[in-house]
Amino acid sequence: MGQGPIKLTAIVGPTAVGKTALAVAMAARVGGEIVSADSRQVYRQMDIGTAKPTAAERAAAPHHLIDIVDPDEEFSLATYQELALAAIDDIAARGRVPLLVGGTGQYLAALLEGWQIPRVPPQPELRAALEREAAERGAEALHARLAAVDPVAAARIPPANLRRVIRALEVHAVTGRPISDQQTRVPPPFAVRTIWLTRPRDELYARADARVDAMVAAGLADEVAGLLRRGYGWELPAMSSLGYAQLRPYLEGAASLADCVERLKFDTHAFIRRQGAWFRRLPGLEVWTPDHPEWRALAEG
Repeated sequence: MGQGPIKLTAIVGPTAVGKTALAVAMAARVGGEIVSADSRQVYRQMDIGTAKPTAAERAAAPHHLIDIVDPDEEFSLATYQELALAAIDDIAARGRVPLLVGGTGQYLAALLEGWQIPRVPPQPELRAALEREAAERGAEALHARLAAVDPVAAARIPPANLRRVIRALEVHAVTGRPISDQQTRVPPPFAVRTIWLTRPRDELYARADARVDAMVAAGLADEVAGLLRRGYGWELPAMSSLGYAQLRPYLEGAASLADCVERLKFDTHAFIRRQGAWFRRLPGLEVWTPDHPEWRALAEG
């Protein structure tokens, strides 16, 4: 890792704020390489709905952790953290500048806050049994079971977040210890500068809506239909993500494309509102608006 902590610049911000364009411009200026912090861009064959960097952007700056698993492959937070740490270390070891870029708050926090994540592989049979129990008895019953073995985790995880409730029960079943006891934090070996890009809310919504319209024009519905034809079902986490789940009623003949597009825009606005809660907790935080001199200089080339 060289002498002293790795200097790491994180460029974070909500959907459609302009992270990729700024990151590519910064990479060109400082000799940087981009490490993605996007939980959907890891999936191959999911290009339009995840707004992956264009071929030109990827040619202008090396990108890491994009297109690394198929949509039906398990990809955990622990796996992301491990791969991102390795990528950042490798970039710095080659004398390049690592830029961490994305809007997935949990990925960013896990990496920049040094979460120690339990390395417990998925237990498919246990998960299926817990899902059946939730279906039969309700999510509240499963949450009550978690509260009995790990009240700290139960206080953090709402009953409606079934996936996280099941994961906490899974970790307890495998290790015999509460997941909350295993989620400590160790500061990572970075000197972090976090640039939080933001714009006025109405401008962000307008940019997000324009992006959705561009995705539809580029063939988003065909992309989702193609994934279904290749056997990737709606039950997969990849297919339940923003930009894909909203197309289901249209592809099943239950709603018009226009209605589903409006739903996607509405859900994207809601997602944008939630993202800020993650960003404001990150270390070394600077808030940039479009009139920030460095953002303006990079945008102007």
